[in-house]
Amino acid sequence: MGCVSPSDRRVKPPSPVPSPNLRILALLCVAMAGVAAPAIAMLMLGHGAVSAPLARVSGALLAVGMMGAGMIGAAATGRFWVGVVLAMLAGTGLVALAFALGVPPLAHPLSLAIALILASFSFAARGALFARSAADKGWLIAVLVVAGEAAMLFTAAAMPKALPDWLLVLLPAQWASTAIGAALHGMDAWAAGAALMALLGTGAATMLVAGLWPRRWPYLVMFTAWLGFSALVWHHPAPPLPVLESAAIP
Repeated sequence: MGCVSPSDRRVKPPSPVPSPNLRILALLCVAMAGVAAPAIAMLMLGHGAVSAPLARVSGALLAVGMMGAGMIGAAATGRFWVGVVLAMLAGTGLVALAFALGVPPLAHPLSLAIALILASFSFAARGALFARSAADKGWLIAVLVVAGEAAMLFTAAAMPKALPDWLLVLLPAQWASTAIGAALHGMDAWAAGAALMALLGTGAATMLVAGLWPRRWPYLVMFTAWLGFSALVWHHPAPPLPVLESAAIP
């Protein structure tokens, strides 16, 4: 019997979405949740010269779009970096659309860049964990998580007192919405420092769990970090968003 090299003994991990039809469906979900739905909402809210409604919910729209692209993309492909790239592409594209629809130029571009990077990291980390822990069902879990957090964000935007603040501070999508919205409204990174730290910290904890899977003890680290950073956001909220004046639209 011939010798078997270590490289031959390594088993290639299965694709998170082995079926071609399901893979196409997962990519359609990425395109719909990450680009199409937020872009359509922006076009409806930013129609005409008055962009105040768009400016008010721009943070939530970008956060949901990036979460849809990054989380579902990472879960469907099983690759963290794919989720980061997709989330960044969705975020930068939606930012460009917001500017085209009348959102004023940025006072602190670096603040927005930091918010987009950390949000992409956090969302892609969760998608990568879903891929490791749920295999071919991971992308479906990601779709449900995106839908649930998006519903709560948009409910809070449409009816500010409908959901309690303690519930919203538990949502990573709300952290991203806060950080991105603050940057789009001319605030520096310190204004949403707690939300940015929460995205970074929970993303790192989630990557720890994904990297050590199937060990279960890292989940304690992740949930402790999630609750701890939620408390940080609760005790150090971002200041209220100022009213933006619409940029001229030719």
